[in-house]
Amino acid sequence: MSNETPQQELVRAVMRAVAAFQDSTDRVDEAAAQRLGLNRTDLRCLGVLCRAGAMTAGQLAAAAGLSPGATTTAVDRLARADYARRVRDDHDRRRVTVQATSAAHARSAEIWGPIGQESHQRLARRTDAQLRSIRDFLEEGRQLQLEQAERIRTESAATR
Repeated sequence: MSNETPQQELVRAVMRAVAAFQDSTDRVDEAAAQRLGLNRTDLRCLGVLCRAGAMTAGQLAAAAGLSPGATTTAVDRLARADYARRVRDDHDRRRVTVQATSAAHARSAEIWGPIGQESHQRLARRTDAQLRSIRDFLEEGRQLQLEQAERIRTESAATR
């Protein structure tokens, strides 16, 4: 018999469910990267571009959590695969943005469209209060993950 309270048991069950969800998301990303002929870093960059639209390489680096050099390499590979292109600004020729191509958007819709549709159907069954709770939990979880990624990077740099 466990000495945990019902709430403690529920918290542990939610934490296990989060870990399982992360693992299943990882499997989807791996399958998508393989289908698109990309590595996971390139897939992450492509996802940012498809969701956020055109941005500078520096903005993409920040959004994807990559160094400028790694971002340049990823954009080069995405451009060779016809998933991204560099576009010079009409007003400032020194400024270049990176944007997902129509081919990238089409392939993305093939892969993630069904997931989005099914997710929408499942979320639509929830009450407004449940949706707010889910949203808040996911936003808190995202922030926690970003903070922990930074902690891990900082600790790794300190031990080198």
